[in-house]
Amino acid sequence: MKHAVTGLLAHVDAGKTTLSEAMLYTSGTLRHMGRVDHQDAFLDYDDQERNRGITIYSKQANLEWKDIHLDFVDTPGHVDFSSEMERTLQILDYAILIISGVDGVQAHTETIWNLLKAYEIPVFIFVNKMDISYDSADAILSKLKKQLHSNCISFMYEDEAFYEEISMSEDALLEKYLQQETITKEEIASAIERRFIFPVYFGSALKLDGVEKLLDGLSTYMVEKEYPSEFGAKIYKVTYDEQGNRLAHTKVTGGKLQAKMKLSEAEKVDQIRVYEGNKFEVVQEAKAGDLCVIKGLKELQAGDGLGFEEGKNIAYASPVMNYHMVLPSEIDAFAMRRKLKPFMEEDPQLHISYHEIENEIRVQIMGEVQMEILKHKILQKLGVSVSFDEGRVNYKETILDSVEGVGHFEPLRHYAEVHLLLEPLPQGSGIQIDSDLSMDVLDRHWQRLILSHIKEKEHIGVLTGSPITDIKITLISGKAHAKHTDAGDFRQATYRAIRQGLRKAQSILLEPYYQFQLTVPTNYMSRAIYDLENMNASFKIADQQEQLTIIKGEAAVAKMQSYPITLRSYTQGKGKLQCSVDGYRSCDDMEEVILKMHYDPDRDLRNSCDSVFCEHGSGFNVPWDMVEEYMHIPLRNQPIKVQSVKRVSNKVDDHELKRVFESIYGKPKVKKQTTVKKRPEVAPTTVNSVKILQECILVDGYNMIFGWNKLKELAKDHMDAAKHQLIDVLNNYQGYRKCEIILVFDAYKRKQHDTTVTKEGNIHVVYTKTSQTADSYIEMATHKLAKDYRVRVATSDGLEQLIVIGQGAVRVSAQEFEKEIMACHAMEIKEYEKSQPVFRNQALEDIRKFHKK
Repeated sequence: MKHAVTGLLAHVDAGKTTLSEAMLYTSGTLRHMGRVDHQDAFLDYDDQERNRGITIYSKQANLEWKDIHLDFVDTPGHVDFSSEMERTLQILDYAILIISGVDGVQAHTETIWNLLKAYEIPVFIFVNKMDISYDSADAILSKLKKQLHSNCISFMYEDEAFYEEISMSEDALLEKYLQQETITKEEIASAIERRFIFPVYFGSALKLDGVEKLLDGLSTYMVEKEYPSEFGAKIYKVTYDEQGNRLAHTKVTGGKLQAKMKLSEAEKVDQIRVYEGNKFEVVQEAKAGDLCVIKGLKELQAGDGLGFEEGKNIAYASPVMNYHMVLPSEIDAFAMRRKLKPFMEEDPQLHISYHEIENEIRVQIMGEVQMEILKHKILQKLGVSVSFDEGRVNYKETILDSVEGVGHFEPLRHYAEVHLLLEPLPQGSGIQIDSDLSMDVLDRHWQRLILSHIKEKEHIGVLTGSPITDIKITLISGKAHAKHTDAGDFRQATYRAIRQGLRKAQSILLEPYYQFQLTVPTNYMSRAIYDLENMNASFKIADQQEQLTIIKGEAAVAKMQSYPITLRSYTQGKGKLQCSVDGYRSCDDMEEVILKMHYDPDRDLRNSCDSVFCEHGSGFNVPWDMVEEYMHIPLRNQPIKVQSVKRVSNKVDDHELKRVFESIYGKPKVKKQTTVKKRPEVAPTTVNSVKILQECILVDGYNMIFGWNKLKELAKDHMDAAKHQLIDVLNNYQGYRKCEIILVFDAYKRKQHDTTVTKEGNIHVVYTKTSQTADSYIEMATHKLAKDYRVRVATSDGLEQLIVIGQGAVRVSAQEFEKEIMACHAMEIKEYEKSQPVFRNQALEDIRKFHKK
């Protein structure tokens, strides 16, 4: 039998799940045909899917009809879950696009059509709900030709007119038809496979009308795909079963996948499953073209490839809205972030991040429906009730000119310098990475490390701190030290080179845009046009009838975000707005948005634009705009200064020769009687006094409390007691060392709190202001105090240690500082004991004196 993987795709409410039920029932796979409104559909087995009446997750089923075996995937139709649909496109041989005969081609339908074109997937079209459609099949077909493709051809009746229309779709078919007066089924199937023809079928899935005709068309005109013998596979989805097992939904694209097969050093196939709805069968192998589920993979994600497909990852559309997840007061945000990791694996479009400074979780999602489903899943699986704020738009940044960014990282015993060329790319290109550097200049392993550091994180811009896009980053120069360079040095230098380049370049802000279709009663058309003009939307009237008007266009997400509520209000619920994300454009209100975001790149210490250089054994910070004065490698386009050489005459006379001779050997000496001269007195050597700076120790309070075992145990019951205990210990230490001690505590969780400094005994205790961490305060204080004090910083924060070293300070970990304090305490006791007088028995002393006499 022929074998093909087919996807069912449609706009929401077009009847996609109903068609899948009808196909399974007609083919004999199901004995009973379920219905969405009866909540018993075979593929919509999730509780939320049945309650809401929509498909949320893509699911697999199998059927056989005549000479073809179909593995088909039912995908979500709602725009909020478009990424779930898009991930399945990479595994499809054919697609069945369902269009409602009532609503026609919708905005999301056009998005799906464009994606099918991008992935070059052959398409069969099924126009559903013809039993309740006001338009005839011919009228709908005419609209399809106009809105989708002129070669949308009805396959309901294969008469002479049918073959004539087929022949007009391609020059080669026309020539054959004129010669042979017919076209074979194989030639039509080939044209469909090459996307020259798009078959259209009409019917009603609910009433099983036209379903058998569609199955016959699939059997007749589908061509089985050929696969290579070399092993390859694509993972398009990751889920977890009821036992918590991690499952990777996969299509084998070459060779065979076998149970217990080792895919890499860390990944092994534990079990292979073939799913039919929510039931599965365990098999020992899956051949090329099969859909299967792999149990046992630990790290591979949706979009990853196996075998020869490795590295062919596909970037999907990202959400355009960002929401703050509001947690119950007793739930820790950082711990909650780790529990939410499986949710991101199941839906790669769901971006969940933890913001340390604000101590909050932010979630990027597509819309309200996805938000409600996420809230329900968290409550169901984790038992936590969460809510979300109103959200904000996800902006992006790019550059308009090419620049060379320089990053240098050279604290004591560290070294790395990186030069990156940043070039603007066309809209929608994303980030592209390349290397244009000879191995003679920098070794291969260092170059690979730099490129991996560029890829490993989402780099942010300098206008609002939003992710950058549409930029090509090319490695053009770099330098390492034979002894002092390690991997972390190149990470810091790479990050700083990108940031320095962005500061030099002319950056612009990008905002997301919607492609929309607005349907309003004709008497409200003028109001709708007025609103769209106020949004600076570009639009056109696509269709105008006596009662309804359809307007299509593009508008910024920020301006259209709340418009559905306004639309429902002034049309009394009769208006309808359908939107789909249509990429990013230049932001019209860039200056206003930048002011509102309050982002300062120079104060973002975790994404520093500056570089660190070393001089006289200590590192020092160099601002981004002065880095090129200190860098060790010249810029690629920097002109080389050539000193001019004066040309002199080659003629020399005797006087010149004598002068040269005397300048080298001295004047000829005349022998005289030697006389002893008195040796001159040698002036005493003077030694300049060296000023010894007073020591100042900056202590990260909470870092010490949770780094010292005794204080950590005390803090579990009473944090204030642990603070006072730490203050007492540092006062004793200060009394022995006679140094300045500044103890810093975070106060960023408090509302409306300014920086406070108090004197507790002999030490200073600082509580930072709201939204400021102890790390940032210590970095600022280190920079200010380094000139007048020998600064030491007590912290176990790895990043903080690197930064203070760069400021010229000495770092000490929490455990080392505790040992130092204990040693000082022991020394203080010994000195105290030595200073005490020794008291003897007075009677014995008198007896000794008497005997001496």
